[in-house]
Amino acid sequence: MAERLSATQSAFAPAGTNALLIDELTMVMVVGCALITVFVLGLVIFVTIRGRVETPIGKWVIGGGIVFPLVVLTALLAYGLIIGNALSVEAPDDAPTIRVTGKRWWWEVRYPDAPGGVRVVSANEVHIPVGRTVRLLLDTDDVIHSFWVPPLAGKIDMIPGRVNHLVLRADRAGVYRGQCAEYCGAQHAFMALYVIAHEPGDYERWLEREAAGAAAHAEAGRGRELFATAGCASCHAIRGTPAVGRLGPDLTHVASRLSIGAGMFDNNEATLAGWISNSQGMKPGNLMPPIRVPPEDLHALVAYMASLK
Repeated sequence: MAERLSATQSAFAPAGTNALLIDELTMVMVVGCALITVFVLGLVIFVTIRGRVETPIGKWVIGGGIVFPLVVLTALLAYGLIIGNALSVEAPDDAPTIRVTGKRWWWEVRYPDAPGGVRVVSANEVHIPVGRTVRLLLDTDDVIHSFWVPPLAGKIDMIPGRVNHLVLRADRAGVYRGQCAEYCGAQHAFMALYVIAHEPGDYERWLEREAAGAAAHAEAGRGRELFATAGCASCHAIRGTPAVGRLGPDLTHVASRLSIGAGMFDNNEATLAGWISNSQGMKPGNLMPPIRVPPEDLHALVAYMASLK
């Protein structure tokens, strides 16, 4: 919980190569505009105090209205093109590739394996290794969304019918909060995600754990049965079990995630219970219907979910 609450979501706290370039461009533009504003205001004050200027008005128009803006805007354009070219670099062939699909209102995250299949399917969290360039393939299952993690990179739209690419790199380990940046419906403001940057060895160990199926916990046996009979398996998948639904998030290791509801709530047994029994009250309009079960069955379901680490 503390780790999640400390997650950074600010374009002014860059922690990745692309974000540093964007921050540099922003600072140049802001400082440049401030200096020009001060210069122009200084001229206005000078003319106001002096009352009249000896220089012919035509020269002021040509110099201040044409030459000066042309020089400044040309310089800024050239600088912006240089930064833009640096931001457009392609990921190397051996870069880890992760596919993120925007849905209303959550994110499906898939980690392909070498043969072309999918090694890991998760939700609302993108795990990456520190110091390596990562290739993100971004698409959507419904309306336009936009993927934006300000501390790491600029935003890019996710458009129905096409796959966009984004290069991502974190220079230090940490948890970075992102947000859908394109209005996509009633819960747009509550469609967040987390990028979690691991040291390379920790990333490989995380990927290996995630690729494994759900471990069997004897004390959660009743919950496993309820997961199938209450209808949860119709929409959700848990690898290593008969549950293979695809409408909702893959829940194989749901207990290890930082949040539920796409960043809305801390991931604990209380919020899990509330989400299962009344998700519409917590996030109106999401596609999950309420699961009406007796309190003892709800407790068993939550215990099972909490065991999926």
